[in-house]
Amino acid sequence: MEKEHHYSSKLSWTGNKGEGTAHYRAYDRDHILSVTGKPEIPASSDPSFRGSPQRYNPEELFVASLSSCHMLWYLHLCAVNGVVVTAYTDEAKGVMMETADGGGYFKEVTLYPVVTVTTATMIEKAMALHHDANKMCFIANSCKFPVRHEPKTLLGPA
Repeated sequence: MEKEHHYSSKLSWTGNKGEGTAHYRAYDRDHILSVTGKPEIPASSDPSFRGSPQRYNPEELFVASLSSCHMLWYLHLCAVNGVVVTAYTDEAKGVMMETADGGGYFKEVTLYPVVTVTTATMIEKAMALHHDANKMCFIANSCKFPVRHEPKTLLGPA
């Protein structure tokens, strides 16, 4: 049985410099993303598209969403499979293609999770669970390109 979940967010454009969108260079791409009861996210477009480099852009947030979703599923699967994770980092990278008409699409995203487990006997299972987490990730399941993984598992203190 499928269960439906609902999400909402608010976007407020803050880039009107007085002329609105009178011409391409007349406005900033800055905006604020918010969800009720949570900190605001200062956002803009990628600097390649006249955005502010100090603010998050949608492409960065998309790659971060894939990384976050994978980690959350991965930690859950480790917990229910007896794999004790004590640290997790990821430096995800995405490749976006810009088309001749100015549009574009993501060609791929690769996650590079580095996981620390407490015993050597957990390493093999820890590595295998990345595949399972990818199959469960809501965001990855919504993409029309492969989300790749190049994980590393380290042995840390118990």
